[in-house]
Amino acid sequence: MQDGSLRAYPLREEGLSEGALKDYWYLNVHDNDNGQIRGICCSHDDGCLITCGGDGNIFTFDLLSEEEVPKELKVTIPPPRRGLEKEKATEDIKDPDAYTIEEYKQKKEHERKMKEAEEKKNKKREELSALRQDFVFLLQKNQELPKHMQLHREEFEMDRRIFEELDRQTLQRIQLVQKQLAWEHEKQFVGLQKLQTQFRDALEFTLTVHAIQSNHQISTYSLLTVSEKYAQNKKQEDSKGAVLKEKWTALKEAEQAEEDISRETSPNEAERLKTPVVRKPTTRYIESRRQKIRRLIEKYDALKAKIMKRRAEWHELYKSKPRHNHENSKDAEEIKEARENIGCYRLKSATNYTLTEDERINTEKKMVQLAILEDLIHKTKVNMNKEIVSLRDLKVSTIDEIKSLVKEVKSIQANLDVSEHLPIPPIPQLHPDEVPERIVECSSDVLLKFKEEQEAKAKLEEPLEGCPSSRAFRHVFLQTPPLEEGYAMVQAGDASAVVTGKQETFEMEKVEPTEMELEILKREKIKNLYLQETLIKKINTLVINFDAELCLLRHKKLKMDVQMKSADLRCITCCDELLILKKLEIHEDLLEEQICAIINKQEDIHSKLKSYLAQMEDRKCEIVMLEEREKALYASFEASLGENNEFADVLTDILKKEVEYVIKEEERRKAGEQNENEEEEDEKPDLKTDEENGGSESIVFDDSICPEGCSEDLFLNTIQLRQQRIGIEKALEEEKKAAADLKKEYNALAIKAKEIETSLDRTNRELEAFQWEKLHKLNELDVVVPLRLHQVQCLVDGEMPRDFSQALVFTNQSLQYLQKRIVDLRNEKIMQREIHKKAKEQHKQLLQDKKEMEMEIQGLEERCNNLMMEKFGQLVDFEAVQVHSVNIPMEQMKVRIMEKEYEHFVELKEWEERIVVLQHQLTKLTRENTSKLHQLNRFCHEKHQLETELESLTTGQGGEFEGTRSADIKETARLESRLMHMTCEVALLREEIS
Repeated sequence: MQDGSLRAYPLREEGLSEGALKDYWYLNVHDNDNGQIRGICCSHDDGCLITCGGDGNIFTFDLLSEEEVPKELKVTIPPPRRGLEKEKATEDIKDPDAYTIEEYKQKKEHERKMKEAEEKKNKKREELSALRQDFVFLLQKNQELPKHMQLHREEFEMDRRIFEELDRQTLQRIQLVQKQLAWEHEKQFVGLQKLQTQFRDALEFTLTVHAIQSNHQISTYSLLTVSEKYAQNKKQEDSKGAVLKEKWTALKEAEQAEEDISRETSPNEAERLKTPVVRKPTTRYIESRRQKIRRLIEKYDALKAKIMKRRAEWHELYKSKPRHNHENSKDAEEIKEARENIGCYRLKSATNYTLTEDERINTEKKMVQLAILEDLIHKTKVNMNKEIVSLRDLKVSTIDEIKSLVKEVKSIQANLDVSEHLPIPPIPQLHPDEVPERIVECSSDVLLKFKEEQEAKAKLEEPLEGCPSSRAFRHVFLQTPPLEEGYAMVQAGDASAVVTGKQETFEMEKVEPTEMELEILKREKIKNLYLQETLIKKINTLVINFDAELCLLRHKKLKMDVQMKSADLRCITCCDELLILKKLEIHEDLLEEQICAIINKQEDIHSKLKSYLAQMEDRKCEIVMLEEREKALYASFEASLGENNEFADVLTDILKKEVEYVIKEEERRKAGEQNENEEEEDEKPDLKTDEENGGSESIVFDDSICPEGCSEDLFLNTIQLRQQRIGIEKALEEEKKAAADLKKEYNALAIKAKEIETSLDRTNRELEAFQWEKLHKLNELDVVVPLRLHQVQCLVDGEMPRDFSQALVFTNQSLQYLQKRIVDLRNEKIMQREIHKKAKEQHKQLLQDKKEMEMEIQGLEERCNNLMMEKFGQLVDFEAVQVHSVNIPMEQMKVRIMEKEYEHFVELKEWEERIVVLQHQLTKLTRENTSKLHQLNRFCHEKHQLETELESLTTGQGGEFEGTRSADIKETARLESRLMHMTCEVALLREEIS
């Protein structure tokens, strides 16, 4: 079923077997690849079998019974052909480009249709050319007619709407073609832009602007693009600066947010403090007393806060008081920073010249300097090029203006006589090197011209083909002008005819002018002469102004050339310095890595030292705590002994001298666990030591036996204290040992830290020596400094020295700065002297004021003490009096007493109510008990009567009732015991009632 085949087996009623499945019908009706059978079913009458496959086909088969199946099915097989071996096999077409039969037929049909279409087009073209020839012939015939008989151009138009419709259709076709070619146009435009960016935009043209009346000219700089490496370095520096700015702003924002949060939280805390505490409801009097105490507490807190604030102010004042050898920390930091960053003003070639951290130069800094220098050069040249380009644009606008003025002059000279004409200045032209960008520009006219030249070349190269009639037709077709050209020709003919007609009429109607007309002509002539002269002067001023602008810019560029040349020399020097720095970079990196590694080690060791110090402090605290515990233990032992205890010595020996024995026993036990064979050998020296320490074995006491006459509790307490002392001594030994180990490690680390510090100092000195060596090598480079003779001031006997090796080169700015700095330092020195003088005078005045204030304070203190002695008879601390004027705890205790009394009163009232309830219950119980007593009394009378009856009966009867007599005796005994129990209960109840 997977391959679309169907297999049918004939089954019989006898049963299934292997032999029954050998015969089958095999049908392959569905597609072998895609015809997998998806469904199979029988019809409702079981007469047909229906199958559906994955190829979309459905087949039905007839189901026949055994009777309907034909006995013999014969298939006729056609005989094979004869002579096939002799026939030649057809060759297969192996060409992949060959047409199939269908494609060949389609191509033939397409060629036939195209041929018919071309024939129709040729017929229409011939008809159109004939109509055009007729129309041109009619136009020529119309022009040959007299003027009054000629037809206007509008009269040749049959219907204007036809031309409008044609124009509209043409516009639609143009728009359609534009839409169809939009993608191709965009593609070609993008390709053109890519070519321009790759070739033209990468070029920077050298532009030369020429003067109009002189030979002066000015050219732009041929710029070199800045290298990508330096541009990347600059971008990195800019990005670093931006990152630092962002971090700084983030820190500022975080600080501002913290301040805002603190401001927001402070009023919330104040409100929280202001909120009253929830209190229990009490009486009015207690509430008023509480309010009074709270007011007293607030007053006390205010006084205390005021006193504490005053003390804090005095403390801060005394803390801010400078010592005799005090130095201002701000001044000290500024001096330190100045020493670190002010630099060294010695010569760079001196051996004791020192470099600050910022003045040290490495490869990255030098590359950044070189990039900045190149960028500045590039920007300066670009700005100058922009000015030159703007000058070229000025020339272009000047030429346009001159052209318009020349046109006006020509129009004015047309109304003047030839003898009155002034010479017109020549119109300046742009040189090719003034517009170099036009070399790579291609306009549509240039492209069309190029196309025509290529077509003309192709026509010349092509051989002459075709019949003479076709050549004549092509010649005629090419000779026929378009409609617009014919219209232009007609208009030109009309205009010439009108002009000739006017001239004829003017010649025929020429008369002499009047005096008024002559006066008007004279005024117009004077006006034209004035306008001619002013316009020519304006042209000359335009030319002169442009030449002046060019001369000024040329002078500026010459100055800039000198600066650019010195900048180029500086770039060469920077490159040489960069090469030297790259050679020395490896050694410098090694030294810096060593310094970084040493600093990291130093930081690690410092952190370890701090941790060891903290651990040592903890150990010391533990040791002190253990010693205090040991002292407390001995104190508790002495307190437990009391005074004049007979067993004090014995218990002290138990506490002290038995410790070593116990320790030895424990050690021996441990040793025995490790090695049982050596246990006997270890016992002997332990016993000897015990004898030496304790004197004899008779002093050793057993823990389980208490001395005679001694208190057992005291003995057990001594044993417990001994165990505690053993634990404390063990812990103390361990702590001391750990502290000693920590101290050893700390000392070792301190020695290592000193070694690292010495190695760091040594490496720093090596780095400084290397920096000085690097600076010395950089100073050995030759630097070109262009100078003029008037700039040389180190003259020897009024003459120029031959050797300039001992001379220094300063720029004007640096020399002026140094001279100005000398003057500033002198002024600063004078100002500092004045400040010092004023400070001395102020110091003297302050000392005098201090003595006066001390004397005044001493007098006031003596007066205060005298007044206190007169009034109180003793010296009084007024702060303590203010604080303790009201005993607040006593007042609080009074309020608590009142609250307790109130609570007790309420509780007593509740108990009284409970007592009343219990009394009612007791009366109820007494009534019940009395009723029970009456009932008991009745029972007793009945019992007495029964006993008397029994006695009478026993006397009257004989021994037959002896057995029942014993049972009655038992019953009476039981009743008596019960009676006794009830009497006891009654007595208890009476006691409770009473």
